[in-house]
Amino acid sequence: MAYNHYNPSFFLLLFVTLFLTNNYINQADARHLLEVTLPELPKPELPHLPEIPTLPKPELPEIPKPELPTLSSPELPHLPEIPTLPKPEFPEIPKLELPTLPKPEFPKIPTLSKPELPTLPKLEMHVIPKPESPTLPRPKIPRVPKKP
Repeated sequence: MAYNHYNPSFFLLLFVTLFLTNNYINQADARHLLEVTLPELPKPELPHLPEIPTLPKPELPEIPKPELPTLSSPELPHLPEIPTLPKPEFPEIPKLELPTLPKPEFPKIPTLSKPELPTLPKLEMHVIPKPESPTLPRPKIPRVPKKP
């Protein structure tokens, strides 16, 4: 039995190629549509329509607003009156005065003198000589003749 083995990168390349081709075709079609000039067509004339008569607005009858009877109305004699509760009176609370606290005194922190570092002797660095490149003569390049 023979197997047809295709490289997966082949399918990726095929997909990208088809995608780019499709995009190019759409752009070319759009550019073609922009360049095409269409002939102006005459506008058709519509026949004059007769005017529609206006209908009168319908008037709705006014409905009176319903009024709810109050609890102490003569229409409801079977309901007892609701007693009103007296408002409670609270004694006045005096404002509290907080005692002032003395400010705490912190002990003074002694200042320390900065320690002096011993001076170190200066190190001598040996200088490495730089390599010298030989000087070569400049090559002579022939000039291109100019046109008269």
